[in-house]
Amino acid sequence: MESESIRVTRSVALPPDEIELRTSRSSGPGGQHAQKSETRVEAIFDVEASSALTPVQKRRVIAKAGPRLQSVAQDERSQLRNRELAVERLVEKLRAALKVDRRRVPTKPSAAARKRRLESKKRRSETKRLRRPPG
Repeated sequence: MESESIRVTRSVALPPDEIELRTSRSSGPGGQHAQKSETRVEAIFDVEASSALTPVQKRRVIAKAGPRLQSVAQDERSQLRNRELAVERLVEKLRAALKVDRRRVPTKPSAAARKRRLESKKRRSETKRLRRPPG
């Protein structure tokens, strides 16, 4: 892998040596190539042992995704391409786990919205009333 760090967010860059890469044989059809070559790549990132994340970021990732992030790629015939895909997927998972959700500010419906709602309820009620059998 390249020696430069992998950019996750503006403030987080992962050193490549913190991502453990394991290879194995891909599953499924593919003939002799798939049976003989180890093209499936598994990327594993230990959140607790990482030096790239602050303690607050580590807590957030562990709460959302767990202490180990893991991704697998066996899409391509090339181990190199599968390695790139596995690392990309791992970085996406880490990015999603680091994302801080914005707090929702509760709001009240406007007067116009309340009026529209009541009008539609009245129209619906009238429609249903007209469908009733006379009597």
